[in-house]
Amino acid sequence: MRTLNVLFLCTGNSARSILAEALANHLGRERIRAYSAGSHPKGVVHPVALQVLSEIGFDVAGLSSKPWEAFAGPEAPQMDLIVTVCD
Repeated sequence: MRTLNVLFLCTGNSARSILAEALANHLGRERIRAYSAGSHPKGVVHPVALQVLSEIGFDVAGLSSKPWEAFAGPEAPQMDLIVTVCD
């Protein structure tokens, strides 16, 4: 079975999409490689989102708020699934 690339999109990419990225990477193990981005990223991850993830034992070191354009270029990983988590 190959690893699927999944992108979670939100407006601010500071909480919901970050949580989805972390959960999918944790639960998907070698089957899913999750990413997140936003249409108008805040530039920082909401501290409560980081706190919740840390409290349940997730590594939060690599989580960041970034624009969806980061996944639009030729060097970006090809996505198998894109999920929006807000309107």
